[in-house]
Amino acid sequence: MRHNNHNRKFGRPADQRRALLRSLAEGLILHGRITTTEAKAKELRPFVEKLITKAKTDSVVSRRLVVSELGTQDRAEALFKVAPRFSDRPGGYTRIVKLPRRTGDASPMAIIELV
Repeated sequence: MRHNNHNRKFGRPADQRRALLRSLAEGLILHGRITTTEAKAKELRPFVEKLITKAKTDSVVSRRLVVSELGTQDRAEALFKVAPRFSDRPGGYTRIVKLPRRTGDASPMAIIELV
């Protein structure tokens, strides 16, 4: 039974879902805004916000935690350059704006951006 298990699977194995979230997070951190499906944006939001909260305190422990979540040192360095913008903000680092449906398959689209 899947009681209280609300994560989306996206029809992928666990390692591919993790890779998807990492690459979406990297794009969001580097560009500040990405366009994706609404479901992926809603799954990405808590993933990225937890990482930004960890990156706000620049310590060895937080760096290791962020690198282990993002996978590479380059992605972590990019996050630690962005995180000081949110030092006085207690949370809510991202915004999701809904867009019209995609023409090919009518999938609901959204923009997720850093506030």
